[in-house]
Amino acid sequence: MVLGLDGGGTKTECVVMDETRTVRARGRSGPSNPMRVGFGGALAAVCEASQIAMRNAKVSLAEISAVCAGLAGAAQPESEGRMKKLIEEEFPGKFVHVCTDLDLTLEATGSGPVIVLIAGTGSAAVGRGCGGQMARVGGHGFLLGDEGSAYDIGQRAAIEALRRADRGEPESALAKRFLHELGIADWHEFQLRVYNGPDEVFPRMFRTVAAAAEEGDETARRLLRDAAEGLAGLVADLVERLQLKAHKFLLVKSGGMVGRSTYFDQLTDERLLATALHAEFGALAMTEAEAAASMALRLTTDVAREEK
Repeated sequence: MVLGLDGGGTKTECVVMDETRTVRARGRSGPSNPMRVGFGGALAAVCEASQIAMRNAKVSLAEISAVCAGLAGAAQPESEGRMKKLIEEEFPGKFVHVCTDLDLTLEATGSGPVIVLIAGTGSAAVGRGCGGQMARVGGHGFLLGDEGSAYDIGQRAAIEALRRADRGEPESALAKRFLHELGIADWHEFQLRVYNGPDEVFPRMFRTVAAAAEEGDETARRLLRDAAEGLAGLVADLVERLQLKAHKFLLVKSGGMVGRSTYFDQLTDERLLATALHAEFGALAMTEAEAAASMALRLTTDVAREEK
């Protein structure tokens, strides 16, 4: 049996899969993006999700042969190598493979030309062209990108509300809603909360913005329109790089923002279709965690074949 993990800026999911590719159990824990929670925090989340999944499957670590972890924030060789070493220390004697969460999305799409848009705490897009060539855009983190992400929306909404407060203007209905739903008395307390843990504040604000937009709040709708443009821009870049303008291809939306707001989903779909005229919307053939486990089985089989 193997463990497959999908880790991002909000949660980590793990599955236990056997050699017939049957999922035996699942586990879930907190964020495991090392660029956001540190390498120690990422490792702790990976271990917790794995332990929960193994406990639910009623299997011991001795029965696990391999671990594949697809983690946001592991795109750079240094980050990937460090996480691999840490996981190997926690799972001694097991085959360990570390990749990015974007690699998992392609694993979960099968074959053929495809673009997967990830819209969650962060944002990115990854794709495969007609000739099998692969490319990715975005995924650089909140300091250098993540346009259209939940973090980006929350941060933009907060900056706008704070500027209104600085000018002595009345709080907008959306700003009042932020304070109420975060359980915060004023903007001074809000700033303290942000500086103590922006990842705990900004992504959560997307849900508030989405709910307000559904009710017709124009400020919220403007924020979501800007986000949809940013996400569509990622896809447009990949369409160009993978030379898919004149070809049909599968377009998959993935991530925690998808399916949270009818208004935002429709808005994003409109922008995407305007950008990618021949795209056909579809879904992943499996979850990212299942894709990680499937990758672990495939890689261990390849290693065993090479050793023979």
